[in-house]
Amino acid sequence: MRIWLALLLLLIPPGAQAEEVVLGLSQEQVSITTRFEGSEIIIFGAVKREEPIPDGPELDVIITLVGPSEPVMVRRKANRFGIWINTDAVEVDAAPSFYAVASSGPLDQVLTAVEDLRHKISINRAIRSVGAPETISDTSSFTEALIRIRSENGLYQRLDDQVVVDQQTLFRTSISMPANLTEGDYAARIFLARGGAVLSQFETTIDVRKVGLERWLFTLSRQQPLVYGLMSLAIAIAAGWGASAAFRLLRNG
Repeated sequence: MRIWLALLLLLIPPGAQAEEVVLGLSQEQVSITTRFEGSEIIIFGAVKREEPIPDGPELDVIITLVGPSEPVMVRRKANRFGIWINTDAVEVDAAPSFYAVASSGPLDQVLTAVEDLRHKISINRAIRSVGAPETISDTSSFTEALIRIRSENGLYQRLDDQVVVDQQTLFRTSISMPANLTEGDYAARIFLARGGAVLSQFETTIDVRKVGLERWLFTLSRQQPLVYGLMSLAIAIAAGWGASAAFRLLRNG
């Protein structure tokens, strides 16, 4: 599935900034079906100006795609007498289920730390963890572990030098979304920056929903858990009986 997010050249209202980007969507929904294997988001567009391109540092473009945030319990395991057990746990207050940040250069070069703190653009800044137990001194290691695990699963992506900017006006990038997406509204944010400072930003949303059989099973499990559980049990019994019957036929044949 390919979804096009088009940045359109639109009129800037009176009093707008000298450089501004406006986002339009050609498709506003991602449908998750039983055959869903992920999707590629292509984002492209242009910068609208009322004046010539200013002198000085070149324009940088940063694009983020953010899934719904949710609390996450991160546990640390340790080897005790040859057995790996959970020893410490920290609940991350809010972590995006999916986060991708693409930039026209290395992120730490196109964006200052102050601007990153203000707009929460990098992956670390997008995660909020403030309620760690006092007995745990290295709480940052739990956040780092969460980022590492989700990065390995394709849920967190840092895409340096992946936004192509042409003549400081046209830009484009693509972001791959894995199959294990969480339902909800995904925020697409575009930032224009010069010399590490954010000049302008725009945000819109993409609706990611299960459809068809996936939606029916999901709704059934939430609204009628008893029926869902009995149906799952019946399917498991039928599958076991079918496998046993097939084995007997092969053995007698």
